[in-house]
Amino acid sequence: MSQVLPAAGSVLQRSVAALGNQPQPQSPDDDDRKVRRREKNRVAAQRSRKKQTQKADKLHEEYECLEQENTVLRREIGKLTEELKHLSEALREHEKMCPLLLCPMNFVPVPRPDPVAGCLPR
Repeated sequence: MSQVLPAAGSVLQRSVAALGNQPQPQSPDDDDRKVRRREKNRVAAQRSRKKQTQKADKLHEEYECLEQENTVLRREIGKLTEELKHLSEALREHEKMCPLLLCPMNFVPVPRPDPVAGCLPR
């Protein structure tokens, strides 16, 4: 009669292999090394978490500053747009009565594109 062997990597094979890997009794030196290693790892993990938190805090502060700057710049764009509209209207009114532009000796006035439309944000 032939013997049936479990397939490679089967649960049975892994269980048998695991029995051979039982922890051996440790010496006090091994215990001390393990404790020191765990403590060192714990401290390193704390440092890493603290560094990550500081980086996140710095990014958040930078974000807040950029948001404020963006708000200020948007207000300035609004004011400058209004000023441009006002000055363009003043120029159109002035051109209607400017003696230099009305003089027949001057060149024929050439219509200019609206300066406001070209400068407004899209």
